[in-house]
Amino acid sequence: MRALALFITAALALGSAQAAPAPSSPAPDFTLRSMNGPNLRLQEQRGKVVLLNFWATWCAPCREEMPHLNRLYEKYRAAGFVLLGVNVDDDPANALGVAGTFGVKFPMLLDTDKQVSKLYELATMPSTVLIDRDGKVRYLHRGYKPGTELEYDQQIRTLLK
Repeated sequence: MRALALFITAALALGSAQAAPAPSSPAPDFTLRSMNGPNLRLQEQRGKVVLLNFWATWCAPCREEMPHLNRLYEKYRAAGFVLLGVNVDDDPANALGVAGTFGVKFPMLLDTDKQVSKLYELATMPSTVLIDRDGKVRYLHRGYKPGTELEYDQQIRTLLK
């Protein structure tokens, strides 16, 4: 937890040569190791609606949101929807434990070196990015509060049309 806080502080203090993704801009591509399988590249998801959810095991709102994300994944995955959890913990075993506790069904990716988090300029946990079928960022959500999952649901339906 402290390492991520230091990372975020340093990233904000130093700035970044690349701007954070904004709606209608191409989603920055990346490849990450999957918790239960091969590496996964974002660009390979073109043609699908993608929800990236950046989370950490120490983040209470992340844990609160997890069951809602599971339901969204189950509801829309047959319609061309992909949900990718991007865990930012230093120790993948922590992420594996929490994912198991919540019975996570969607793919979990490991960003232990925080490179993808830096690419997306994260300053809040959880952070969620919705990407359209053409690979463009359409919606950004920073943080979570009860009811946010209803916004996700509406936005996913809009992008699947």
